[in-house]
Amino acid sequence: MTERTFRRDGWDARVRIGVVVPHADVGPEAELRAMAPADVSVHAHRLHFGAMRPGGVMDPKIPHQPVTSFTDEPYLDDTVESLAASPLDVIALGFTSSSYKHGVDGEQALLRRLAPRTRGMPLVTTCLAASNAMRALGVRSMALVNPPWFDRELDLAGARYFTDQGFDVVHHAPSGLPSSQADIIPGLLFDWVKSVADGADAVFVAGNGQRAVGIVEALEDELGTAVLTANQVLLWQSLRETAPDVEVHGYGRVFRVGAFEGV
Repeated sequence: MTERTFRRDGWDARVRIGVVVPHADVGPEAELRAMAPADVSVHAHRLHFGAMRPGGVMDPKIPHQPVTSFTDEPYLDDTVESLAASPLDVIALGFTSSSYKHGVDGEQALLRRLAPRTRGMPLVTTCLAASNAMRALGVRSMALVNPPWFDRELDLAGARYFTDQGFDVVHHAPSGLPSSQADIIPGLLFDWVKSVADGADAVFVAGNGQRAVGIVEALEDELGTAVLTANQVLLWQSLRETAPDVEVHGYGRVFRVGAFEGV
């Protein structure tokens, strides 16, 4: 074989993450790639989500029917099976609101339903990853900051989800930013989170479409508490499942703790 030096072609990744996202949501893929070290690659697969309009614009408050049906058979099942046939290492489901609607028991039922389609590949969900991350950090109380496109009912469902996971939810509400992915500006979200985080062991900035990973380190310095976000915990859990010794720097203290025994 010819001995020469060749340029990287993307196949030298140590960990390959397949992430399932709503069709017009570039947030999970963008944030995962921003955080991931050079030897971790991210590959998005898109499913249609009726609450998004062209350009990724969100309804002021998203309707609940698309949120509930996003995990319906056979679409998600076929998508997971397709990804599991690829040379990936882990599959991440990059949507928060469906877990809120179905609750803890419904999320566990979804994982059991999808398990035969994964061919043994680990499957990670956002809200379960957030719960595992908080347990790894020893969190008891949390502030929950939902996206502005979540209405009161969906916000309450999120609070119930984490209460059922055993956490004391001391604050929960949508952020007071414009209801558009493109208008989630880091500085504005930083100020909002800072204003509602008092009295909590940790903050979870929920919603995979709510741009947040860039402010994690600054918020932790400002608040002195752990800050978690939807796509950050997806990456954390994905690495715990595949290569726990991979190091991620600058995106929160969760990456500096070992795996929780229950993960």
